[in-house]
Amino acid sequence: MIQMDYKSSKPIYEQIIEQMKFNVMKKYLSPGDAIPSVRKLALELKITPGTVAKAYQELERQGVIETIRGKGTFIASELDIKQDDSKIQAIKKRISTEILELKMMGYDKKQTVELVKNIFDEI
Repeated sequence: MIQMDYKSSKPIYEQIIEQMKFNVMKKYLSPGDAIPSVRKLALELKITPGTVAKAYQELERQGVIETIRGKGTFIASELDIKQDDSKIQAIKKRISTEILELKMMGYDKKQTVELVKNIFDEI
């Protein structure tokens, strides 16, 4: 379900968040589906439970998962993913940097938009 890239500069907890969201978007995980406990996922990925707990806390804050005491952790029955303005600003900054790189390589606006559309469709 989740594969880590231990050589990536992206923190492991962020990789977990990203892959959980990807699995939900691709409908590999549906509302109500159980996900591994913090301890179980930590053992599977060979990482500390604190790292998984941090990812799960953020996923819960974002409305992607819900924990039911005594039963486990599940994909939220009603996905209520809220817009996070600070996160959008950070994303805009990263996209701006990448667009600048594309411009430096000679991409025009049409080519850049087409590239983004293709990436969006792949996800």
